[in-house]
Amino acid sequence: MVDALGVAVVGFGWMGRVHTQAYSRVRHHYPQLPLRPELVAVAEEVPGRAEEAAERYGFASATRDWREVAADPRVRAVSVTAPNFLHREIGVAMAEAGKHLWIEKPVGLTGEDARAVADAVARAGVQGAVGFNYRNAPAVEAARDLIASGGIGAVTHVRIRLFSDYAAHPDGALTWRYERARGGSGVLGDLASHGADLARFLLGDIASLTADTAVFVPQRARPAGATAGHALASGGEPGPVENEDYVNCLLRFASGARGVLEACRVSVGEQNSYGFEVHGTRGAVFWDFRRMNELGVSRGTGYQDQPVSTVYVGPGDGEFAAFQPGAANAMGYDDLKVVEAYRFLRSIAQGRPYGATLADAVRSAELLDAMAVSAESGVWVSLPSS
Repeated sequence: MVDALGVAVVGFGWMGRVHTQAYSRVRHHYPQLPLRPELVAVAEEVPGRAEEAAERYGFASATRDWREVAADPRVRAVSVTAPNFLHREIGVAMAEAGKHLWIEKPVGLTGEDARAVADAVARAGVQGAVGFNYRNAPAVEAARDLIASGGIGAVTHVRIRLFSDYAAHPDGALTWRYERARGGSGVLGDLASHGADLARFLLGDIASLTADTAVFVPQRARPAGATAGHALASGGEPGPVENEDYVNCLLRFASGARGVLEACRVSVGEQNSYGFEVHGTRGAVFWDFRRMNELGVSRGTGYQDQPVSTVYVGPGDGEFAAFQPGAANAMGYDDLKVVEAYRFLRSIAQGRPYGATLADAVRSAELLDAMAVSAESGVWVSLPSS
């Protein structure tokens, strides 16, 4: 018996489209899933965009007001893919309306925002999932298993990088992303939030950190109208960039391991250069998002001159088998969102969380808050254990 589940998407930029496509594909890859998502409603404040999404993807209704989604009894689960500054308000309202919640990171602008949404989800007794998609890569899950099994010995240090050029052009429009009140901490929320989640997912709690931040493109032109993605706006009235282009952070893990997390949104020559290098007393494991389906692995008893092998993930790793029949067949970014959709819907069906939760969002947000405090004060900041 397969039950229909009315779903809605709030905010229909690129990420709203990715969520919608994941709902449409999820039962192709997971036919055993006891829920069938039905696209009931889409909300987007930009005129015409919701109607276009409804026509293209088959949503039953379209609106410019997300509050109509919260009041719609047909909707049982909601994806929140609106701009960051709206996440707290929309997330809390959807939970209070009894809707299961799949929300993109960062969940609001601060740890307080993330906790407010997490508390609302807990009070309502609904399921909550968060868009930390990189942890869903089968290679990342394989790396976590290798580390946990002691395959590279005791972890000594890790380096996590998230470099991109989406904001590198000096004519990039001064959108909400660059305002403190609406875009929060800039690259910390956009990219370092993923790094914080990967650090915890791979190696556990972080005990303390110290960070430094910088703005490298201090002014941008204001756009003349509505924008999508990272549009250019040369010639407009200039305005200040209020939040961070770059962050680097030293980490001390509760295990005793050390780490470096670095993120930048203005890295010319870098396109989605995301990855990690984890070193242990007997080996190491390396992952690069641009080669998402493989790991570099060094292990053994050689210590010096020990080689690194390329390992292709296969059906025994993570959710790979739901997409490909054998190792070295490629998965892509959108597949990670299908995995995320599956885990969200499985959580609803079974009444227990699978995948990244609002608790993970809170921990990531606490790390980002600590980075901001450290960057301003120049001191190490301690973090509570989970």
